[in-house]
Amino acid sequence: MLYFNDFPDVGYKFGDEVDETIFQNISVYAEVIDQIKSEVTFLNTFTIQEGFRPDQVSQILYDTPLHYWTFYLLNDDIREQGWPLIRHEFEEYIKKAFPNTTLTTRDSALVSKFKVGQTVTGNSSGASGKIIRRNIDLGQLIIEGIVNFRQAGETISSTNSSGDVESMIVVSSTKEFQSASHYVDGNNQIVDIDFTVGPGGLLTEKTHEDVYFAVNESLRQITVVRPELINTLSSSFKQAVRG
Repeated sequence: MLYFNDFPDVGYKFGDEVDETIFQNISVYAEVIDQIKSEVTFLNTFTIQEGFRPDQVSQILYDTPLHYWTFYLLNDDIREQGWPLIRHEFEEYIKKAFPNTTLTTRDSALVSKFKVGQTVTGNSSGASGKIIRRNIDLGQLIIEGIVNFRQAGETISSTNSSGDVESMIVVSSTKEFQSASHYVDGNNQIVDIDFTVGPGGLLTEKTHEDVYFAVNESLRQITVVRPELINTLSSSFKQAVRG
């Protein structure tokens, strides 16, 4: 990566080695970037369009692909979370992050029954799976993997550690990434619900997919150096790193 070309070398001894191994000191960080972050007259905002890579954005802004590294130094979110994913990458990511099945109930028995590790079975679908997590606040059981329970109204049963059979009705069965993460009111503020009653008609469900999609979209708004100043910044940064 061209970003590291001007970083100084540093010697390091591994264990009891006598001779040093030479590496580039990639921990060097120049204060010039932090200084320019506070100078709004040096900066513009830019919206990353779907599918554009960092080098392509650099080409659009600066007529060269070589200034892509400035985006990562100026934007903490990009540096920490990465470049925004394109649609198919996002879909792969969210399915991998939330690969299970969510059963939702209004039955207060959930508080004391259906513990993690138990196996539940749908009485009409015959589908079964192991409980790996519970979210009592939302009335949810997370079942390992994708399990095809009936979408709504199915009675599920499970045998607990004492040998007793437990049962309750689920109001929905969804893929985990499409299940509720939380609910918001008309002001987009997160609101707690009574899971035995449900969210009601005044609240909006936000799924895990909704939440992560919003985060991914927010990464598209970045701060960039004004084109007429990019060469000055790049030179100053390289000089500071060499120093």
